Order: sequence, then C-alpha cells, then structure tokens
Amino acid sequence: MQQPADLATTLNAIIAPVVAELGYDLVRIQLTGKPGDMTLQVMAEDRDTGQLTLGQCAEISRALDLPLEEADPIDSEYALEVSSPGIDRPLTRTADWDRWAGHEVRVKIDPPVDGRARAHGVIGARNDDRVTLTIKSVGDIVLPLAAITAAKLVLTPALLKATRPLDASDADETIELPDIDSDVEGDSANDNDSTED
Repeated sequence: MQQPADLATTLNAIIAPVVAELGYDLVRIQLTGKPGDMTLQVMAEDRDTGQLTLGQCAEISRALDLPLEEADPIDSEYALEVSSPGIDRPLTRTADWDRWAGHEVRVKIDPPVDGRARAHGVIGARNDDRVTLTIKSVGDIVLPLAAITAAKLVLTPALLKATRPLDASDADETIELPDIDSDVEGDSANDNDSTED
C-alpha cells in the first residue's frame, strides 16, 4: 500500500492533467474515510466563474473514470465526488492568497506562530512564501505559507459581492431571493469568533 504522500503525488499526476485538459483549474484532491468506505473528492473551478455547475462536475467525473480505473491507485473501494469550491472556499494554492487579498480567512497553523495554532483575520500582502493577516485584536501577523495547514474564506457581504454569479443555464429551476446584505451584516456584527484572538 502506498504511503499518504506517495498516494497524493500519484493521484495528482492522474487527475490534474485531465482537469486542465477540460479547461478547469484543480483546487484540491482529498481522500477521506476508512478502507472499504472512502471518498475521493476532486475540487475544481471554472476559470471564468471560480465555481462549477452540476454539468461541469459531471463532465469532470466522466473524464476521470477511465484514467482512475486504469491506474487503480487506491487499495480500497471508493466513491468519486467532484465538487465546486463554494463561496467560502479553501485556499490551497499560492495564487489564492493574492486573488482573495482583502477578504477574511480562518487558518490553522502548524507549527504555531506567536503562540497561535489558529487565526481569523483579513488577508494582506503576500511576499514570496509569507502572507500577512490583519487580526482585529492584535494587528498584523506574518505567516509562512508552509505553516498554514488549512485555510478557508469566511462568508461575508464583501465576499458575496466579490464572487461572480454562476451561469444558471443548466439549472432545472431558479429562484429569486431577497437581498441578504442587511441580514449578513447583522449576523457578522454579532459574531464573537473565539479564533480571532
């Protein structure tokens, strides 16, 4: 059985070229679960919208079936799941930090920086392999990208405005929703997130 790092490299070598050939960007590959009940999650995005429609997810899934079957890299039964990153997306690539500068993010840090294993702040400038986060109660901290083990954008009114709407042409039904800016702003004003400190 392959070691996790070797398996990650193998999966990336199989999946990344297929996703790129279809004209999408690979965001993350993640294998979860236990032997006999595993899920291989492939997260990708359309370069224009930053999201995927259901039709695009199905297209990627169909294109990956044969290469994954032929290579057979996972020593267990698994389900393939292709998904869009969503609005409050994970940040997995160096370029993500530049693209989403000015937005709020939650990060896990290992080894801890300044005694912090977690942080919640606004993404600032990236300088090579380091990024600045502005934390309300502390100010700026500089984190090595290599120390960030997980990062996810925080859903805010600013993030909603910055995210392009998806093309709904392949949807069965669309529903108009009321403007949620005031509701979201009210929620975030009452957000006492303990990860901020």
